[in-house]
Amino acid sequence: MTLDPQLRSELAAIVEPQLVRTLDELGFLGAVGEVNGAPRVELVVPVTEWPNLAAIEAAIAERAPGASVVVRAMNDDERLGLRNFLRGAMAGDAGPGHHEHGDAPPRFMDKLSKTRVLGVSSGKGGVGKSSVTVNLAIALAQAGYQVGVLDADVYGFSLPKMLGAVNDPIVLGDTVIPTLAHGVRCVSMGYFVPDEQPVIWRGPMLHKAIEQLVTEAWWDEPDFLLIDMPPGTGDVALTLSEVLPRIEMYVVTTPQAAAQRVAQRSAYAARKLKLAVRGVIENMSWFTGDDGRRYEIFGAGGGERLAQELGIPLLGQIPLDTQLRVGGDSGEPVVVAHPDSEVAQAFVALATTVAAQGPARVYRQELRLV
Repeated sequence: MTLDPQLRSELAAIVEPQLVRTLDELGFLGAVGEVNGAPRVELVVPVTEWPNLAAIEAAIAERAPGASVVVRAMNDDERLGLRNFLRGAMAGDAGPGHHEHGDAPPRFMDKLSKTRVLGVSSGKGGVGKSSVTVNLAIALAQAGYQVGVLDADVYGFSLPKMLGAVNDPIVLGDTVIPTLAHGVRCVSMGYFVPDEQPVIWRGPMLHKAIEQLVTEAWWDEPDFLLIDMPPGTGDVALTLSEVLPRIEMYVVTTPQAAAQRVAQRSAYAARKLKLAVRGVIENMSWFTGDDGRRYEIFGAGGGERLAQELGIPLLGQIPLDTQLRVGGDSGEPVVVAHPDSEVAQAFVALATTVAAQGPARVYRQELRLV
């Protein structure tokens, strides 16, 4: 027996958290009927261990109290249909026909897109660049923005563990559905190779891998896509400048003079590649002791001097705090685990400042030359 069509319409309108589309658009809602006087709802998902299954079932229970939910995995044709829909949506054309758009670039790469691509870089390792990327991304998500993070540090990937993402990305043919943790989508090479296995690639393989992670993952059209870049000025920076010419660069340094000089090279390299360098973020700026005093363990002024030399603003100073390190090791970032702490509030302030900057360049359609 079929239930009132109104119920099916209400269920079809439920938004899936990870893909941010309705169950109807995604083809996730199967048969809706009635068994022994109670609603029976079929969910059709790409894999039976779909990450947001509990959230979808809770939304169904809210609209259809007492409903039994039966879950089945999509068959090959249904998975292909979902893949085609997502590719079309990425390209900005997700019409009812679910047409294939395998060659169309994602909409967020267009110069008129709302998406800001933020490259978080450093001159050398050990300055906390990945910790800054993770906590800044979550702080932006907490402020209500749609946020993605690409771990482009192919040789030293660390973001999956730092984010505490418990599920691997789901692959639909040539389309990767990122993990979702703390409101942030994430893709990393760390999901595709064993943790202890080194990545030993030459430039062309590296270029292809980065290009695929950028263009073939379901980023949708986020407000911010943060890219955790490897330290230094190597192949990845060159690749990203070609694939994402709108990328805005943010340089992470410590107060130490030696770190500041190395970070300066990273900024100069970005400018040689015609990339906008938007600001400096100083990490490990001070340690606040139990006595309330600030101790400048790594010196002082490195971030300010770097910003002055580059003619860009010092956007934030992040204090040295063991909670930040512990959060990275445990997969509970400090802005989530200790939101009222000094270091978490520094990231919230940094996110507010970065968002208020606006994009590096504003493209206006009416000014295009014809």
